[in-house]
Amino acid sequence: MSILSSLNSISVGMTLLYNGEPYQVLIANFSRQQQRKPVMQTKMKSLISGKVLEYNFKPGDRLEEADLEKRKAEFLYRDPSGVYFMDTGTFDQFSLSLEMLGDKALLLKEGTLVDIVYFDENPISIFFPPKLDLRVTSAPPSIKGDSASNVTKQVTLETGLMINVPLFVKEGDQIRINTESLEYVERV
Repeated sequence: MSILSSLNSISVGMTLLYNGEPYQVLIANFSRQQQRKPVMQTKMKSLISGKVLEYNFKPGDRLEEADLEKRKAEFLYRDPSGVYFMDTGTFDQFSLSLEMLGDKALLLKEGTLVDIVYFDENPISIFFPPKLDLRVTSAPPSIKGDSASNVTKQVTLETGLMINVPLFVKEGDQIRINTESLEYVERV
């Protein structure tokens, strides 16, 4: 862990240790008002619980960067109790709870490589590649003449995820989706 020397060293994307937990800085605004001490107004997201909080850091506050480690892992399988991975460096197997991943657990298919974030030697978060390619397993047929702009239909992907796609996408197609927004990007 490195200790930050001033409020000005806080920036968006940085991971700070706050109340013993790693938080990622989402917004950082330096504010100096007349006859008051300067503050760094921040909005931070917990990497463990996912909760977002706003906090104003003042001069003299002890600021530490969180000591995080990223390791590559391969998705093995999912069951009702969790999502299972194998560390590609050590071949150790571990699981993450479905609550931790939320809807993003449905992005994972066997063999998907992801970055797992560790804090105090415990896996706390997962980073997906920006885009993933998945196969459409179920899609309703398009209706001829239904060509108004931006018309979509809901399809089911090989992982069980359901998303909206353009009408021309059909069963068996390989599509690319944005892992952040869980939205259709293009047909591959």
